[in-house]
Amino acid sequence: QVQLVESGGGSVQPGGSLRLSCATSGFTSDPYAIAWFRQVPGKEREGILCITIADGVTAYGLSTENSVKGRFTISREDSKNRVYLEMNKLKPDDTAVYYCNAPYSWGQGTQVTVSS
Repeated sequence: QVQLVESGGGSVQPGGSLRLSCATSGFTSDPYAIAWFRQVPGKEREGILCITIADGVTAYGLSTENSVKGRFTISREDSKNRVYLEMNKLKPDDTAVYYCNAPYSWGQGTQVTVSS
């Protein structure tokens, strides 16, 4: 059974940084890609970044690219079966629950709060 477990969320002041981690397990074969999404209460979940497992190609979500490009990066650590979301220069608008996603699977989410 595929499991995705996010960690690394928390509270941070504007301008601060966080690194989210997604620990993956249970895949019978490598997924094509792993993605990070975020969701604010009352709004749709939106894609942020994804990374292909085979060759590390990354892509931004259409609705968030302008907001996060230059501040957020995604990376993978194959030896640890982890995918990371590095978030810098955080803004209050980045406050959300952040989710890790693989085909047909979601993590439980980790809360990120950016506030002074």
